[in-house]
Amino acid sequence: QVRLSESGGGLVQAGGSLRLSCAASGTQSVINVMGWYRQAPGAQRELVASITKVGNTNYADSVKGRFTVSIDNARNTVYLQMNNLRPEDTAVYFCNVELSYRFMQFWGQGTQVTVSS
Repeated sequence: QVRLSESGGGLVQAGGSLRLSCAASGTQSVINVMGWYRQAPGAQRELVASITKVGNTNYADSVKGRFTVSIDNARNTVYLQMNNLRPEDTAVYFCNVELSYRFMQFWGQGTQVTVSS
């Protein structure tokens, strides 16, 4: 069993910052990739940022230069530093992990990020 514990969401003014954290527990398998997705009301879930075990990153065009994803391998924890937030960033943010074991994937419960103008 794998559990993903997310934290750091909240309500901020436009131009503000938030830092999301996601810790994976309950597995002894090597993690291939950890990442963040988001879903706004009435919209499709989309990839925000991801990072591999060795540090290779991928970002959505809309967040490049504003968001930074990082990983702490010792703690199986991924972070998303979000700067210069915009109202368009408002969404539920979900943590995702892919294990090396049969490429199994797990999702967090989601954390709400709201940016006011």
